[in-house]
Amino acid sequence: MAQLRIPGPTPCPPEVLQAMSWPMINHRGPEYKKMLFDVTDKLKEVFQTKNDLYILTGSGTGALEAAVVNVLSPGDKVLSVSIGVFGDRWASIAKTFGADVINLNAEWGKAADPEAVKDAIKANPDIKAVMVTHNETSTGVTNDLEVISKVVKDAGKLLMVDAISSLSSIDLPVDKWGCDVVVTGSQKGWMVPPGLAMASISPEGWEAFEKATMPRFYWDFGKAESYLQKGQNPWTPAISVMFGLSVAMDMILKKGIQQIFNEQKRIGQMTRDGVKALGLSIFADEKYASNTVSAIAGSHGLDIGKLRQLMQSEHEIVLAGGQQSMDGKIFRIGHLGLVSEQEIEELLAALKETLPKAGFSP
Repeated sequence: MAQLRIPGPTPCPPEVLQAMSWPMINHRGPEYKKMLFDVTDKLKEVFQTKNDLYILTGSGTGALEAAVVNVLSPGDKVLSVSIGVFGDRWASIAKTFGADVINLNAEWGKAADPEAVKDAIKANPDIKAVMVTHNETSTGVTNDLEVISKVVKDAGKLLMVDAISSLSSIDLPVDKWGCDVVVTGSQKGWMVPPGLAMASISPEGWEAFEKATMPRFYWDFGKAESYLQKGQNPWTPAISVMFGLSVAMDMILKKGIQQIFNEQKRIGQMTRDGVKALGLSIFADEKYASNTVSAIAGSHGLDIGKLRQLMQSEHEIVLAGGQQSMDGKIFRIGHLGLVSEQEIEELLAALKETLPKAGFSP
């Protein structure tokens, strides 16, 4: 397969894939302990945090559940700031565990309005926490988390952030912005296969943890902390993925996170400019267009299903479709993690050739 251009899983460097073939080690032994401490410290550099941080075995959705059950109790009033599928999913998780969720939904393709967040908090002063998706892959939009975080923290509320598709690719200084619980997943900009989730929790988050009564077992941050003191995970970790993450972290820090943020921004803009030059339109409000995934609107007779099929069969390039109400209306190009300008140039050339075959006639 020439190119996997979806928002995740993302392509993995050969060094990461090679590391994942290393022989198994004892996950309660000294080799794993050394690796766990080392990777945790390096993750904190990318999170830009001094908060406690844990590596969990599971998907990003598992991390979203962990964020909910560790700081909330049934009946707690929570503001869900959603701009797409994954914001809605997080709200559903919170509702499942008994939270009283107040939905603040933006039109898909738009970013959340910080003033609307402020107004919602004022209208519901007993809100305990605000859940925000930093980067929404279903619509290709990045929220202005810096401004939203100021609104939330000025109001004295807990800030919970889904950074699954942004951390390591888009600047998110966790401590500077006062983020209390932040989660991400290995299969995105970290250049590692699915299987690991990472979560940081602030001192204020720990205060909420002490009072939280939602049921938790596998996702218990308290257990994660007690085992980390021994250099272990509470449960059997995905050791092979940990091997890959340890190599990926060295690659990320060697390049430098600011350099990576700049590269992602440049490639994101290159992708958007390229598809517009072909006569296509960006679905997202371009002021808030994501640098990790571009959502492209279908128009001018374009059959998106046929486009994706031809791109894969004729060019070995895999694109993502739209989700839920956007199915058949948009297609998405993932450009996070391991991606080069040359690959985007090849993708754009393939699109130019394929669009007319898929009914596109601007």
